[in-house]
Amino acid sequence: MKYGKKYADSLKAYDRSKLYDANEALGLVVETAKAKFDETIELHVRLGVDPRQADQQVRGVLVLPNGTGKTKKVLVIAKGERADIAKQAGADYVGAEEMIQKIQTENWFDFDVVITTPDMMGVVGRIGKVLGPKGLMPNPKSGTVTMDVAKAVAEVKAGKVEYRLDKTAIIHCPIGKKSFGKEKLAENFTALMDAIVKAKPAAAKGQYIKSVAVSSTMGPGIKVNYAKL
Repeated sequence: MKYGKKYADSLKAYDRSKLYDANEALGLVVETAKAKFDETIELHVRLGVDPRQADQQVRGVLVLPNGTGKTKKVLVIAKGERADIAKQAGADYVGAEEMIQKIQTENWFDFDVVITTPDMMGVVGRIGKVLGPKGLMPNPKSGTVTMDVAKAVAEVKAGKVEYRLDKTAIIHCPIGKKSFGKEKLAENFTALMDAIVKAKPAAAKGQYIKSVAVSSTMGPGIKVNYAKL
């Protein structure tokens, strides 16, 4: 396989077969992020669970200590007092049926997160088929179906991330930007790994954490010594 020059140079900066301590791995991932933009740093964790089993799901939300480095646009579907509270809390868009219609008729998706109140879930459900595949469907487990819309908006704006298993039993989750530097990334890394470890399902047998790696948007994956976590 032929790599671009920057990627090839990044591969020479470390030993691909070695498991690095977390701090060292994060230092290397910052060093090997050579794109001209501020690359996102991601954590990838392969777990020893079966994602097909309902009792072995791993999913949760967490406000990272240093945020994600990205300001997310929030759409709140609510009426009356809750709509007013959402506006005051800093939601980018607030509305009810008219927002649903805008999404349906204009294919409008200028937002990253949808938050709604329980009483509006029936309305939001009308566009579940378009929100679901994009990962935008509100869910009580992720804190996006709630009466406390102010708290939900504040958490998203502060850098709340959702971690969940994919079909191959891997969690992929952003932990910040290259510009954060090693120390801030390490704090976010530790907080997210702690949450994933605590979320271990009771039904999970054998080795829970199979592998851990960090990477930048355009850079290679660097393996982390998970035995020391």
